[in-house]
Amino acid sequence: MVLKDILAISGEPGLFKFIAQGKNAIIVEHLDTGKRSSAYSSHKVSSLEDISIFTETEDLPLSKVFDKIFEKESGGPAIDAKSDPDKLKAYFEEIVPDYSRDKVYASDIKKVFLWYNILHNKNMLVKEEPEKGSGEEAPETAGTAETPASGSSAEANTGKKKEKKGKPKSAE
Repeated sequence: MVLKDILAISGEPGLFKFIAQGKNAIIVEHLDTGKRSSAYSSHKVSSLEDISIFTETEDLPLSKVFDKIFEKESGGPAIDAKSDPDKLKAYFEEIVPDYSRDKVYASDIKKVFLWYNILHNKNMLVKEEPEKGSGEEAPETAGTAETPASGSSAEANTGKKKEKKGKPKSAE
């Protein structure tokens, strides 16, 4: 699953979509309400792309867990996150049989199913394909490369402005 711009903010219900980077905060949009707000550096913001599930062998990225749920449910919604914790654990064990029972809590499992169902309801569960994934990364990398370049030219413009300020002062 492609989870690049999907964020979870500690203390805030639901999921958010990254919109823009501000000076002191990031601008996010709530997936359910569509309301935009700012998330400051004091908020704990996590990209779903960076979240992993502890297993006995290695950490399993959340996108892979979502892929397994998607396959198990044939593209349908997962179990309700408000179900009994024992049912949630049993269901999760079918998906990730070797998850670490010591490190993965019932609240973590609940969040996985809650987030999956939110993304499913918004039709945002786009499965990654190896060939297209490589092709998609190139434009994203190019887009990322353009951003620093535009930032560099902004810095160059700032440098030119400083030079211009310096010239009139020396002329005086």
